[in-house]
Amino acid sequence: MSVDWRANLEKLGLTLPPVSAPQAAYVPAVRSGNHVYVSGQVPIVDGKIAATGKVGAEVTPEEAKAWARTCALSVLAAVDALVGLDNVTRVVKVGGFVASAPGFTGQPEVINGASELFAAVLGEAGTHARSAVGVAELPRGVPVEVEAIVEVAA
Repeated sequence: MSVDWRANLEKLGLTLPPVSAPQAAYVPAVRSGNHVYVSGQVPIVDGKIAATGKVGAEVTPEEAKAWARTCALSVLAAVDALVGLDNVTRVVKVGGFVASAPGFTGQPEVINGASELFAAVLGEAGTHARSAVGVAELPRGVPVEVEAIVEVAA
């Protein structure tokens, strides 16, 4: 990857967090061929769930967008721990899930927090296909969850 992701993180005032220990029977990321499949990441800060609630009720869309960014940073950390971010050639697909209050329809804007972070850190390689889905509940009551498929060098 020709983009200096470390410098981009520094410009954003961010660092990769430690990879969170799974809270169920899965691993944070798996490589299969030239792809890394990253499990859904939730807003964890300092090893603890940092936010709960439904977007459009207890959580504002702006707060949820910031939490989606936190989730995306955890996605990058999982990729880095498994294969190194220097090996990323493209973020292929992002799945974003938003615990939505009845009538809330701003899921795309919430998940933009993740999409914008991937592009800011990885440049063109961070642009991707995406789904942004409203759901009734997410694990542990979190407002947002982000997963990704990332292509890496052979």
